[in-house]
Amino acid sequence: MNATSEVLEPVLPVLGPWLAGRRWFDARDAGARLAVRSATLVGREPPFLLHAVVAVDRTDGSLQRYQLLLGLGPELPTRLAPAAIASVPSGPRQGWHLYDAVADGALLGLLLRTLAGQGADGAPHLERTTRYPLPVGLVPRPLDVEQSNTTVSYGDRILLKIFRRPEPGPHTEVDVLDALTRQGCSRTPHLYGGLYSEAPGAEGLVLGLVEEFLSGAREGWEAAVRHASECVDGSCRGVPATGGFTPYAHSLGLAVAEVHGALGEAFGRTRLTIEDVAEEAARMNIRLKEAVEEVPALVRYAARLGVLFDDYARLAGRGCPVFAQRTHGDLHLGQALHTPDGWRIVDFEGEPDRPAAERARPQPVLRDVAGMLRSFDYAARTGLAASLHSGGGAEAVPPGQRLRRLRRSQAWAVRNRRAFVAGYASAGRDDPRCHPVLLRAFEADKAVYEAVYEARHRPDLLPIPLAAVHRLAGTAR
Repeated sequence: MNATSEVLEPVLPVLGPWLAGRRWFDARDAGARLAVRSATLVGREPPFLLHAVVAVDRTDGSLQRYQLLLGLGPELPTRLAPAAIASVPSGPRQGWHLYDAVADGALLGLLLRTLAGQGADGAPHLERTTRYPLPVGLVPRPLDVEQSNTTVSYGDRILLKIFRRPEPGPHTEVDVLDALTRQGCSRTPHLYGGLYSEAPGAEGLVLGLVEEFLSGAREGWEAAVRHASECVDGSCRGVPATGGFTPYAHSLGLAVAEVHGALGEAFGRTRLTIEDVAEEAARMNIRLKEAVEEVPALVRYAARLGVLFDDYARLAGRGCPVFAQRTHGDLHLGQALHTPDGWRIVDFEGEPDRPAAERARPQPVLRDVAGMLRSFDYAARTGLAASLHSGGGAEAVPPGQRLRRLRRSQAWAVRNRRAFVAGYASAGRDDPRCHPVLLRAFEADKAVYEAVYEARHRPDLLPIPLAAVHRLAGTAR
């Protein structure tokens, strides 16, 4: 049932402010004119599930799409009042209520049945990658874990990930999980299939995926921050050099290396030419130049960071081999889940602020290693902040004690970074310690990316990547 003209068009003026409050909405599109690309009503009786794709034409000529899951009904139960968006101002359904469907378990159940083949045409279509049937009748539970997507658990058996900024296929994460599932990789969740749009105006968009739910999983980020905080305030158990989070960091390095091995087998591994490396180093310098314009605090480090990037290019020019393959693309502790069976790596979508074509480009695996090293630094600083907060705030902690806690947080980061690298090397793949020039360049590039991200979204955290930039710039010749 097409709903473009009769429902969505009249509410676009009030839909914009609601979108601006979503975590997955790009603040650069606030106030921009929305255009409906597709809209479909799903269901035989109200409340209906309104699935839609709206778009913003940006001044730079690019197009940003957003995927919406909305509820539409003549009545709005009290339990759904916090999810209310607007009332339809005109048309056959004038006065009906429009609300966020993610808050309505009945509509999330309808979506699952639709994906399993029990729904109407025009709704998202599940292209299955396994012969096993998709279970239905499971209790949905939205997860508050992601910034750029929406994830729903069904009966703690399957996960539905909804790409809020859908793009035409192929999609990095769907392709990667499909390949690793076919390989039987034990370090990643198994894929049921990808979600695709068949609605007029949105044909070919990849809307999401359905994957295995990892029962009993704990997020690596939360565990790392907790351990770091305990170590910073002196309450950590065991010998600091071997206890705490260090064994987990070591086993995480091993798990990442195994995933890299599986990705290399699935997609192949190539040696980059001197020209390839030179072009990548040039892109790194361009990103640095653009970052300096947006984050003035980077100006003083620009020349020395440029030296690190140029050293990377010179290394390849001297004949040192640089290999590239499919990687995770946005690896950090939040993308690692610790389960009773060990570490699992998730979310292969890549860095959300990078273009889709760039995210799918083969890269040296040390880019992933550098991303995880940066994450340990973030965990240490976050643990430090938690420790100071528990003591009444930084101002309430005596200067000498603040300095001791800062040094402990730095030591925690160093220990766990080393443990992660050692674990990675123990898998028998390239030892990151044998490639210091590449690792420094990639970590610096990642820190520059982080500085831009934090300046845009979380300015209070900008000192974290800037501290890394300061340290890395000091290693330049």
